[in-house]
Amino acid sequence: MLHHAKRYKLAEGIMVNSFPELEAGAIKALQEKEPGKPPVYPIGPLVKMGSSGNTDDSDCLKWLDNQPHSSVLFVSFGSGGTLSSDQISELALGLEMSEQRFLWVVRSPNDKVANATFFSVESGHRDPSDFLPKGFLERTKGRGMVVPSWAPQAQVLSHGSTGGFLTHCGWNSTLESVVNGVPLIAWPLYAEQKMNAVMLTEDIKVALRPNASESGLIGRVEITRVVKALMEGEEGKMVRYRMKDLKDAATKVLSEDGSSTKALSELAHKWSRNQKSC
Repeated sequence: MLHHAKRYKLAEGIMVNSFPELEAGAIKALQEKEPGKPPVYPIGPLVKMGSSGNTDDSDCLKWLDNQPHSSVLFVSFGSGGTLSSDQISELALGLEMSEQRFLWVVRSPNDKVANATFFSVESGHRDPSDFLPKGFLERTKGRGMVVPSWAPQAQVLSHGSTGGFLTHCGWNSTLESVVNGVPLIAWPLYAEQKMNAVMLTEDIKVALRPNASESGLIGRVEITRVVKALMEGEEGKMVRYRMKDLKDAATKVLSEDGSSTKALSELAHKWSRNQKSC
């Protein structure tokens, strides 16, 4: 890691998919001029807005069409995130006890590692009824929807019925939430996600975070508490307001006179000058 960190100085410049209102301290530090330090260009938030694959007939989007505005909690741990068998059971029962609407992208449990889906093609494709608590799907039918393995996340987060996102705090998911103004429940699993979760909950305060027990398990009662807090509590309202302000800031930096647009324009002009000099 130190070897590659030193190699950053070899770059002519570095583009980062972020913006000052999201990571004020980090971006300020990166942009301070020092000898041998390459310029840093914050050009974000850049997210994929279009569909990947045919989502026109997606059952989950049709289901969202029939739900009240901002009433659904979207639950997804990214393309690689997996939970243990016990944690999946606690999450299921917590969602049920919360009595909130939810759309859950569920993958097969793995009791060894949190990123098992990255290493197993089959891990996300078992029938959820094989490992979810007995009777859970029947008891939550109509109020909740379980989707095996994958859902069109960009479309779900931009849907008017989506009112919250329980997320592993991967960077793409974080930016997609910000662009769409969807408040968060932070549930990091691996890599840099715990740092992202701290930023989201303690710094810019656009997320709530459940507390784990001494064993590391997040129990159903705690899950119920934090889900209800986000979706209908006063704490959730404050998080929602702050996320709306962050969404507005994201829109502004990407506008014609916004800081991200200017940073990309400055970089394009630099490339153009270098091309001409060659």
